[in-house]
Amino acid sequence: SSAASDVYKRQVFCFINGFTGGFGICLGQRCGAKDEKGMRKSVAVSTLLSIIFTIVLTLICCLLAHQILRWMQIPEDISGEAYDYMFVVLLGTGATVFYNMISNMLRALGDSKTPLVFLIIASIINIILDFVFILTFKMGVAGAGWATVIAQFISGILCFVYSLKKFPILRLTKHDWKFSWKFAWQHLEVGLPMAFQFSITAIGTMVIQSALNSLGSTAVAAFTAGSKIDQFATQPLASLGVAVATYTAQNYGARELERIKKGVTGAAIIATVCGIVGGFVVIMFAKPLVALFVGSGQNEVMSLSKEYLLLNGIFYVILGLLFVYRNALQGIGSSMIAFF
Repeated sequence: SSAASDVYKRQVFCFINGFTGGFGICLGQRCGAKDEKGMRKSVAVSTLLSIIFTIVLTLICCLLAHQILRWMQIPEDISGEAYDYMFVVLLGTGATVFYNMISNMLRALGDSKTPLVFLIIASIINIILDFVFILTFKMGVAGAGWATVIAQFISGILCFVYSLKKFPILRLTKHDWKFSWKFAWQHLEVGLPMAFQFSITAIGTMVIQSALNSLGSTAVAAFTAGSKIDQFATQPLASLGVAVATYTAQNYGARELERIKKGVTGAAIIATVCGIVGGFVVIMFAKPLVALFVGSGQNEVMSLSKEYLLLNGIFYVILGLLFVYRNALQGIGSSMIAFF
């Protein structure tokens, strides 16, 4: 049930990641230009826009949760638990926005290690809380949702406290909070196209999930197992894209255009190598990887998952190059072109 609703959750999270990632690019460009006043104003307006966005998104998603599950054709035997899980996670949208906003700001300032460290800590907390809420308190899949929300909120708090200590530029004054619609629109022009762009793949996945739901639990289980392996294999490519966006934004702000060319070329080479290696691994070791999620006796599920991974794995190189060049465009502020 949580796996079925997880597809929609990913769509919302992708939108949040793109939205806050766009704000990070705006900050990165000003960081590269060494515009300290602009950096502080960027942080302030990004925070205000994120708060407004969180309130609107949480209300819309929570109110439409039941209808969304019907659109996705979730099987009746798991629809109740799917709703419990999805509602809790969507109710905690603010925690997701909070962590992503702070972590994208840290990356924009050149610190990508700290968000990773705190994310690892949050993942460990998430696992511990899963056991506590599900096994001890018998909260079911809703417990898994609460574990995710609480872990993300803790990770966001840790990033926030660290950022204030490490980067004095983030200690804002009353003057920095003065709101300007013109300045806010500059951020929305980057953030909104990135948000919709990040959501496009997730929307496609949700449409596919809706079709698969009509095929029964076996197809859902196969797709879920295969997609989790696929996400793990393509994460290096997605992370490389994030790095390219930050790198490009900083150098674009500093007007170091030759460095942008060299960096993007190097990233394309890395993406090609990672795509080849990742595709080889998921295709050659599909069955034992799927068995980690469904067990060794689920032959039909394993067969369907293997087919899914084969058809995805052969295109990892193209996907990697897409991440690199698309994020490079975003880094120089051409989010609308990348969106189209």
